Amino acid sequence: MTVEKIHEGGCACGEVRYKTKGEPKVQAVCHCRYCQLRTGSAFGMGAYFSADNVEFNSGEQTQFKYETVSGNKVTTSFCKKCGSTTNWSIESKMMAGMTAIAVGTFDPPTFWFKVTREIFCRSKAEFIENDIENKFETSASYKPIRKDEPRKTVV
Repeated sequence: MTVEKIHEGGCACGEVRYKTKGEPKVQAVCHCRYCQLRTGSAFGMGAYFSADNVEFNSGEQTQFKYETVSGNKVTTSFCKKCGSTTNWSIESKMMAGMTAIAVGTFDPPTFWFKVTREIFCRSKAEFIENDIENKFETSASYKPIRKDEPRKTVV
């Protein structure tokens, strides 16, 4: 019998608390403009779990919904009291049925997994260097607005 690992976390003020079960399906660093605005930093980090493996135990969250330039709908949830983003979901084929946890909200040890991909490197800050192997100019579900806009993988 395999016991699935449980990881817990929450917002800055402690009102919102959650548990995740098992390993994330996707672990990513995102340099898109929205993640920069959402975090107030150079990038966002998400650990994507099957929605069935994420349980919110306490606290009240507010949601912000928006549509990306390529038409994907994103719902970001944050603590109603302190404003910390704890999670989000993306309506796309690749991310259907998954909940992304904002990695910095996990209780220590916060970074307990290996990041497997880096997306939207086209808007990555020049000072950021890392050893993530899978780097993409955009993302797998990104649909360019212009037909002549290239989709490239960074070498």
